[in-house]
Amino acid sequence: MSENFDIAVIGGGPGGYVAAIRAAQLGFKVAVVEREHMGGICLNWGCIPTKALLASADVYSKIKHAQNYGISVSGATYDLAKIVERSRGVAKQMASGIGFLMKKNKVTVYDATAKLVKGTDAPKVIATAKDGKTTEIVAKHVILATGARARVIPQAGLEPDGKFIWTYKEALVPDTMPKRLLVIGSGAIGIEFASFFNALGSEVTVVEAVDKIMPVEDKEISDFAQKQFIKRGMKIMTSASVKSVKKNANDITAIVESGGKTQEITADRIILAIGIVGNVENLGLEELGVTVDRTHIVTDGMGTTNVKGLYAIGDIAGAPWLAHKASHEGIICVEKIAGKKVHPINPRQIPGCTYATPQVASIGLTEAKAKELGYEIKVGRFPFVGNGKAVALGEAEGMMKTIFDAKTGEMLGAHMVGAEVTEMIQGYAVGMGLETTEHELMETVFPHPTLSEMMHEAVLDAYGRAIHI
Repeated sequence: MSENFDIAVIGGGPGGYVAAIRAAQLGFKVAVVEREHMGGICLNWGCIPTKALLASADVYSKIKHAQNYGISVSGATYDLAKIVERSRGVAKQMASGIGFLMKKNKVTVYDATAKLVKGTDAPKVIATAKDGKTTEIVAKHVILATGARARVIPQAGLEPDGKFIWTYKEALVPDTMPKRLLVIGSGAIGIEFASFFNALGSEVTVVEAVDKIMPVEDKEISDFAQKQFIKRGMKIMTSASVKSVKKNANDITAIVESGGKTQEITADRIILAIGIVGNVENLGLEELGVTVDRTHIVTDGMGTTNVKGLYAIGDIAGAPWLAHKASHEGIICVEKIAGKKVHPINPRQIPGCTYATPQVASIGLTEAKAKELGYEIKVGRFPFVGNGKAVALGEAEGMMKTIFDAKTGEMLGAHMVGAEVTEMIQGYAVGMGLETTEHELMETVFPHPTLSEMMHEAVLDAYGRAIHI
């Protein structure tokens, strides 16, 4: 059986399904081949369900400290199974919404595994359904959006076993609340899970190979966040690595090396959060001659690969591995196919967010990177404790940091740690996208009382004009 389309998208995650919708809007006949579930990892096993877990943890944490707000609550407990059930329900609800969007936009969805073979305008797609039935999809353009999966360290025995060693998937549906938890890796995924289990009472230890947690963040923000995590009871080990593990009858012991010394850390569970690898296997890429670099497909920044008619977006196309980056790449890729004037994503203008307690958000260059690139900079800072709304919310721990080019006034970066910073970072993203200078930001009127006023103050501070510090 053969079907013809203008565009075939392989993978229905936030890159693939958004590309499909935009293509349909532009009048293309579109097919999506998804082997598991529409919405991909982000919606089903990542971004969305983790936020649901963290929301439950946040409510529980606030209840435990209700006396700080003049409210008396006693005997508060949680039901892990119901927390997980709520999280899965949220993911299911959102996934069903993607199905509706596909129908609304008349996108044909194949519940199948895809493999590419040589074609004329573009590679052909052989879609194999779970019952073994195959469909040959012939399209003028094929977009790969197959995403990525968790990296493992087999040489250290760190491979998921479904019991003692978890990836994000097992951590999202825990069958037990570990009394002792070891998290390997302190990027967004590792820190979010560490924050969740810590809030519910686990003794959490985080091991990070480099000299600071959340390695992509500005060091000042990272250091601030680390102090807050430690204050909440976490143990943080930086410049440390797990050399091996030993599984016991009821727990697991990791041999951790730090500063030339080794120590044993015994935990009930280990969460692996050490990065990802692209899903490039079994797609027929080698036979087609597609250029792949360390499990990621090489593109021109707008999705185009070295093979005629073949494109790649999202995690499979390289860092940063973020859902919103994948979605925007999908739109750029499709609009380029449609002949519209587009330009590659500027990596400096992609916000990054970590939804731990406290939250962390950033965009652009860190202070260290700006200096490394030779910029003469102006740096502004503002503490949450100087903001009336933050104090009223009982969220006085946090800070804002801005970095400007001293010569031009261009905003080079912005970094935040504290309550709701993941909602505020987009303000700076809009400003940077519009090439706003410090002048426009300082002249902008921010509403009072809001947390966003700190964004204003952090800009003012870079130029010696802060009002409330």
